[in-house]
Amino acid sequence: MSDVTRTSHTFVDAQGVTIHYYVWPAPTPRGVVQLLHGLGEYATRYETFAQALAAAGYTVYADDHRGHGATGMQQWGGDTGRLGRLGPGGVRATVAAIAQLTDIIRAENPGTPLVLFGHSLGSLFAQQLIAARASDFDAVILSGTAYRTLTDMNGGDLNAKHKHLGTTGHEWLSRDPAVWEAFAADPLTFDAKVLQLFGLPDAIRLLGTPKKLDRDLPMLIMIGEEDPLGGPASVRKLADAYRRRGGLTDVTLTIYPGARHETLNETNQAEVRADVIAWLDAHVAR
Repeated sequence: MSDVTRTSHTFVDAQGVTIHYYVWPAPTPRGVVQLLHGLGEYATRYETFAQALAAAGYTVYADDHRGHGATGMQQWGGDTGRLGRLGPGGVRATVAAIAQLTDIIRAENPGTPLVLFGHSLGSLFAQQLIAARASDFDAVILSGTAYRTLTDMNGGDLNAKHKHLGTTGHEWLSRDPAVWEAFAADPLTFDAKVLQLFGLPDAIRLLGTPKKLDRDLPMLIMIGEEDPLGGPASVRKLADAYRRRGGLTDVTLTIYPGARHETLNETNQAEVRADVIAWLDAHVAR
């Protein structure tokens, strides 16, 4: 099957920031996936994954969050040194802009199941979104995620236990050296240093634990066993909290042996993509 053509779009958020987003349209969509990228990256790093989803019948929408990718470049006049700075309104405004895109997706795809997929920082935003408006979604996938407390989520040097494996500073991302090298060479990627980029008040706004949701959503939580952001103990606590306190009855937890933070860029990435599509087919395809 040939690749779909990715299209580029924009909207303006409540503070006047132009948000850039992308659509990978499935020819006959069975569902829509809203993809939230992580800190220090941007939406089109997910091209391979988005193409696989589109080929499987899932249209993908993904924004470049405030301070990231094309959004950040326009926001900061092309100054790559300011990427990662979220701008006016900080974390709250960034999550509000993501919710604004959710409204656009719903309007453009009435009656089609909508899945929220968040990776890393995007998964923390996704946890905040479903806490406020779970009923907007039909399923949620949290990738490279963590239980959002100071003791269960690593706010320090994410590369600390992997830095002996290479010299790029990005060895924590994947077992594939090509991923580290590409990240290091990319002018639009940068180190995921939350405190330095966001400041303490906004870093604290990323914390929180599951409460009762307004909809019983199927949830998939997926991480690598060697993910330094949270790790297996943290995500087991998260899955349990969504079952006990969130009220979710269908929570799947997948931990890939030996894998690091970006399972979609891991040495077993084809397996990961296939697992995600199989889960979507079982839970949301119309």
